[in-house]
Amino acid sequence: MSKRPTREEVAAAYGRTIRDVLGPGIRVLLVGINPSLYSVAVGHHFARPGNRFWKALHAAGFTETVLSPDEDVTLPARGLGLTNLVARATAAADELSSDELRRGARRLETLVRKHKPAYAAFLGIGAYRTAFGRPRAVVGPQPERIGTARVWLLPNPSGLNANHQLPELTAAFRRLREAARALSITSR
Repeated sequence: MSKRPTREEVAAAYGRTIRDVLGPGIRVLLVGINPSLYSVAVGHHFARPGNRFWKALHAAGFTETVLSPDEDVTLPARGLGLTNLVARATAAADELSSDELRRGARRLETLVRKHKPAYAAFLGIGAYRTAFGRPRAVVGPQPERIGTARVWLLPNPSGLNANHQLPELTAAFRRLREAARALSITSR
């Protein structure tokens, strides 16, 4: 992985953005809440030490090995994309307003309609509930769609989220992978 950023580099990332990881043929678009300061400082998604995203992605069978954050650019070749509900980096997701999350939902709808993934998978239940006005949404598949994309909710893999440990994250990610795989088999 890239070198660790300094405290000054992390602090300077506040309010900045990180590029989406997209490409043709993505089947699953993974949608974070917003980037961490650390991720923006190094220029790669889910880069903060302690974030369990890459471990859960591998353990669920999406990747052959545990990728490092600087390998995020390889995901489209695996049928995966990365974006965030809100583009700006903050120290914590609770710094985002409800209005910001709702604006992010509108931006995301445009992105999903353009790239046409089979699934839009949100990594953060509370942010999804607020952004899309679905206060009772729970982990797993949702009845609504964004364009033609099915919606799936995953727990937030941040190390700050103690509600879900790695085995639970892995199981949730695996259910999504199996659903996406079954869909690709039936749509041939």
